[in-house]
Amino acid sequence: MTAIKSSIKPGVGSAWSALGGDLSLLPRVSTVVREGALEARLPVRELARACVGGCALAAAELAARRAGLAEVPEVRVDDGAVAAAFHSERWLRVDGRPPVTFAPLSRFWRTSDGWVRTHANYPHHRKRLLAVLGAADDVGAVGAAMAERSSLEVEEAVYEAGGLAVALRTPKEWAAHRQAAEVARRPLVERERLDSAHARVLAPIDTTPLRPAAGLRVLDLTRVLAGPVATRTLALLGADVLRVDAPGLPELTDQHADTGFGKRSALLDLTIDRRRFEELLAEADVVVTGYRPGALDRFGLAPEALAERRPGVVVAQVSAWGAYGPWGGRRGFDSLVQVASGIAALEGSARRPGALPAQALDHGTGYLLAAAVLRAVTEQSREGGSRFVRLALARTAAWLVNGVKASGTEHMGKHAPGEAPYDGPEPWLAETGSGLGQLRYALSPVSFAGGPGDWGRPPVPWGSDPARWF
Repeated sequence: MTAIKSSIKPGVGSAWSALGGDLSLLPRVSTVVREGALEARLPVRELARACVGGCALAAAELAARRAGLAEVPEVRVDDGAVAAAFHSERWLRVDGRPPVTFAPLSRFWRTSDGWVRTHANYPHHRKRLLAVLGAADDVGAVGAAMAERSSLEVEEAVYEAGGLAVALRTPKEWAAHRQAAEVARRPLVERERLDSAHARVLAPIDTTPLRPAAGLRVLDLTRVLAGPVATRTLALLGADVLRVDAPGLPELTDQHADTGFGKRSALLDLTIDRRRFEELLAEADVVVTGYRPGALDRFGLAPEALAERRPGVVVAQVSAWGAYGPWGGRRGFDSLVQVASGIAALEGSARRPGALPAQALDHGTGYLLAAAVLRAVTEQSREGGSRFVRLALARTAAWLVNGVKASGTEHMGKHAPGEAPYDGPEPWLAETGSGLGQLRYALSPVSFAGGPGDWGRPPVPWGSDPARWF
């Protein structure tokens, strides 16, 4: 493994250009730089700053349009707030209890010729992994079974069984993979106009605080972690976010608490109660999906099908590997994309693979997805048309590893006075009571003048709301 410290720093300009934003608005962004936040060999802090800055600028742009402001509010990106938010699942406390993050079998394993990383947080994924290995539910037994197999053998066998395991690759090895080539051909943010639906009419919004997504109905069909981060951000900005899950696929409790702020949570079996689901779709302004590409198409959730039934809708999709190429239909998570794309090799040592200081691919992609939705709504208010936006963790990883810029114009943002070291997350943590218990949580880093400082409601117990709009 090669230890490389990249000098390429993706900035707000890259993200904003990828979102189709007006580059003349970039001077509205200022940054409070805090050395020590999200330290890594790769420019993780810069990527995180760019994703949050792009999202905040998209929110400020829409807020100005809806509130009739003469200019777009100023955006302030604080590295401390960004670092705290990118670790939100780590800083969560429920009645003082720390969260359960990775399960014992979600980790790196030595194989006969290298390393693999598995993801077994969900019971059904753990069961499939153990079945392939013929091992007991024990770290020692799994380790022994792994050591007898090659990395690629484990990767393919576990995938075929519906589990999750990815072989460690260097950046060079990943670049030679067909999936990496397909990812590289795509822009950081895929944006498409689907039809010629009439321009969206946006009602004026209050200015105390400015919530630019107020009145938008967002149907949240996402899981782990980028999609829920995006919809959590839209909820902060005023959207009515209704997360819908299948009754037989319960969400991990702490993960639901971390990403459920501002949302409602309902259960619906789409194979049975299609009428109720169609009623939700008929009044949704935005549909966000985070399942494997194509997995929900049979329910009429392909972008074109949605636009035909609900002209003027914004369809947003996020996946691990992208909706194309030989891995387009595979499941994946941030930790696994890090392993495949060469990030784990770059952040590791000669003895062992490493990892980014946060699940930065998930969080960064989540903020970019929220920004893409906000920009789509702004564009609809001017030009009309149903809109489709799509992102992939693997594409965000390529941006990080290779420093890919969306345009020749780069902008790092102004540096605000009062720069200081990052001394921990405490200034950006808050507490609230909820139906889940007393919560300590990270505040959103999406900040602009006049914007909201916190969510309007805490998370609710999983599946505790009716499947209907306010």
